[in-house]
Amino acid sequence: MKNNYFRCRKRADSKGCEGCGTLRVGEVEESIYSQMARKLHEFQVLTGSNATKRNPKLMKLNLELAQTEAEIEKLLNTLTGANAVLISYANGKIEELDAKRQSLLTAIATITAEVVSPEQIKRISGYLNDWENIDFDSRRIVVDGLINKILATSDGAKIEWKI
Repeated sequence: MKNNYFRCRKRADSKGCEGCGTLRVGEVEESIYSQMARKLHEFQVLTGSNATKRNPKLMKLNLELAQTEAEIEKLLNTLTGANAVLISYANGKIEELDAKRQSLLTAIATITAEVVSPEQIKRISGYLNDWENIDFDSRRIVVDGLINKILATSDGAKIEWKI
């Protein structure tokens, strides 16, 4: 049986990477497949708009956004009757909080745009159930739908999910 291995492009091009050790293609693919199946199972129970509401990353960002907006509101409410010095400090803090608010809104918009619909989940689930029999291009479509990037280290592979 022939073993195929992954090679670090940075190491091959410039010898600038120590590498993470031996990565056998079959072992990495099996690990990624099992993680995709587990991750997709979490989302199979979601339907319609619930998929957007129950996405853990999206829920965390929405909570952080609500906290930031509450902090801005609280700060604005305390400014009634404030002197010029206090107002200048408050302006700086409000600018900082507004920048944070804008970045959170951008992150929420990005995740919302990437939400996997129930139809996509069903189609991807079908591919995962027949993984051994589907062609390479279909596998690539599934991976592109679920994963932003994979970071391989000597400790294992870490997946950055789209969902």
